[in-house]
Amino acid sequence: MSKTLTQISIFLLLFLSGLVQAQNFSISGKIVDSESGEYIDGVSVTLRGTAFGTTTVAGGNFEFKNLPKDKYVLAVNYNGYNRLEQSIKLKEDTNLGTIPLVRLGASGSGQALQKTIRADNIIRLLNERPNFIGGNMVYGIPPEPKKLEGNNYLDSKWNRASILLYRDQQMLEGFRARYNIVSNMFELMEPENNLVSVMPGLRIQNIVWIDSTYQVPRYFVNGMDFLEDGVPISGFFEVLVDGELPLMRRTTAYLKESNYNQALMVGERNDKILKRNTYYYLEGKNIIEIPRKRKKFFQIFGDKAEEIEAYTSENSFNVKDPSAIFQIFTHYNSKFPGFQPIINQLLDEVDQP
Repeated sequence: MSKTLTQISIFLLLFLSGLVQAQNFSISGKIVDSESGEYIDGVSVTLRGTAFGTTTVAGGNFEFKNLPKDKYVLAVNYNGYNRLEQSIKLKEDTNLGTIPLVRLGASGSGQALQKTIRADNIIRLLNERPNFIGGNMVYGIPPEPKKLEGNNYLDSKWNRASILLYRDQQMLEGFRARYNIVSNMFELMEPENNLVSVMPGLRIQNIVWIDSTYQVPRYFVNGMDFLEDGVPISGFFEVLVDGELPLMRRTTAYLKESNYNQALMVGERNDKILKRNTYYYLEGKNIIEIPRKRKKFFQIFGDKAEEIEAYTSENSFNVKDPSAIFQIFTHYNSKFPGFQPIINQLLDEVDQP
């Protein structure tokens, strides 16, 4: 009996030991230059907040072994390149595949977007009308108090984002984000949990997120990098068409107060937060509002003004229509080498005044 119990004890120890070992996993990947695709050796790769660290060798490869099941932040750093951070929830052996690093300042001439935020990281991401109560007082029931409809978010949904910070050109990956237009603040939700932190827009240079409704990338750049009448601008612009003459959009929020007349029981009872879009084009660092008059509009395109005007007439475009403006700018920029469309159609869902 004693011998049998001893054997069972040994078996249980071995079994439990196997369970403990089964909780250890690995993280691996390969670091390459985003433009050339060539591997980079000697890159510092660490798991932030831990003692785990290594450098890439033998073709840009790295690997961490025997890691406990946990949440980690992978930090990649190499002189002359943007710093990259990516959140990982480790619950199995994880191969991150090819990770592109982008050289500092890598951006195309005349383009609004740095390549960091423009293309190289996007693949990693893909993965009632108002209440007319009135008249209730006739029956001795007080009318319902007015409410505030709407919100100050550019998009109230949480969208997966890739974020480029001004400081050290650091990249943040794997977060979900939304932007408060009025406060110029970003709310960031960490992956795999509901922890939310707030980051001032002043710290963020560029951000790209995947629209959770349309599943397309949307690119935003900080207005501090541009000038309007010689002055930097607070807030973010969405880049709709990139290239020789970028088309950009800024969304602002404003309060429309209730105009409800209780005596006549007419009007809108609730206050509303509405959003307004304004469209701009970019010349160098100067951001200029799209002219409303047809003649001034075509002057934007310089020596191609007549050609663009003919294209506009052929397609019966109204130059005051945002969708038409988008199509015209896409057509113009497509005439220059290296043009790549960001989106195929204009996403425009805000309330217009």
